[in-house]
Amino acid sequence: MAKLLIVEARFYDHLNDLLLEGARAAIEAAGHKHETITVPGALEIPGAVALAAESGLYDGFVALGVVIRGETYHFEIVAGESARGLMALSMDGLAIGNGILTTEDEAQALTRARKTEKDKGGEAAKAALAMMALKARFG
Repeated sequence: MAKLLIVEARFYDHLNDLLLEGARAAIEAAGHKHETITVPGALEIPGAVALAAESGLYDGFVALGVVIRGETYHFEIVAGESARGLMALSMDGLAIGNGILTTEDEAQALTRARKTEKDKGGEAAKAALAMMALKARFG
């Protein structure tokens, strides 16, 4: 049984609750354990994953958050840099599922977050599990 860490940027509580529901359900359905930690925003997720990875306590990681386009360029920075940070960590050998939603509006985020629709939280957890299996295979 593996242990995964869900790292969530809890900015939109109602959307994060939906993402967490999907991620937790997918991990539990696969027979694994999980813990959840919260960070201030999506930009802090890669740093938290890196710090947690150093502990050796986790086999995989699920990144969850929601970034909705606003009126400034900040959206581009947050979306791009959080994804870049997670990709760099996965290239270093960490098993990570990226469930950080980047949407134009709340309606798009709701569709992607709901378990009954796109279930991006569940998909991110399944991606982390798949990467864990690859890591075990190639050791």
